[in-house]
Amino acid sequence: MKEEIIVTPYGSNAGKKAEVEQMFDRIAPRYDLLNRMLSLGVDVSWRKRAISHLKPTQPAEILDVATGTADVAILMAKNLKPQRVVGIDIANQMLELGRGKIAEQGLSNIVSLETGDCEQLRFDDCSFDAVTVAFGVRNFENLEKGLSEMYRVLRPGGRIVVLEFSKPYVFPIKQLYNTYFKYVLPLIGRLTSRDMRAYTYLFESVQVFPEGKQFTDILTKTSFQNPICERLTLGICSIYTATK
Repeated sequence: MKEEIIVTPYGSNAGKKAEVEQMFDRIAPRYDLLNRMLSLGVDVSWRKRAISHLKPTQPAEILDVATGTADVAILMAKNLKPQRVVGIDIANQMLELGRGKIAEQGLSNIVSLETGDCEQLRFDDCSFDAVTVAFGVRNFENLEKGLSEMYRVLRPGGRIVVLEFSKPYVFPIKQLYNTYFKYVLPLIGRLTSRDMRAYTYLFESVQVFPEGKQFTDILTKTSFQNPICERLTLGICSIYTATK
């Protein structure tokens, strides 16, 4: 397995976790727009595909880690009809936007959001039937520790679903997407959020993320069973599933 390369948003001495929190609090008002731009508008279909992996098990209680503005939590509440969805994130400004969306859609009795660190989950062992993470694992300071915590709070037989950006592999999509991601998107970010560095970090974090078999190997290392990688849209995004 390759040695992990640490990429941080601002390169300070604060540590990746603190910088990620700062970054997402700063870009929170534009975060949903950012996802549309990053995915060229197909991120909604990716989320729907990801949560479809949970339909066969009909989870009653779900934890959504790095929930952001709660897009996945809301989709699961609507499409899976669980009893409870708990979303956690370290960025409070993101959570505030998510709470507004949840209230607008009348889902406050099902979905709750709270400040939480994926590496130190407050929940008891075996608390949830499923755990999801969408576009968040590449921002973990300690990937294995975060995955181990999610394994701990998952009930036996429960499923983890991870949705994350990956690198396209088909010519000319690979070249076009890299050019867009590396040069065009940071410029758009500078114009829309005044935080060009945050958008540059997003490209860099995707480049060093251990995708594909590397990531399924890490899932195995953290005790998950039967990890599977499903590539979407010519490799722009991947869904990883595994069970406890």
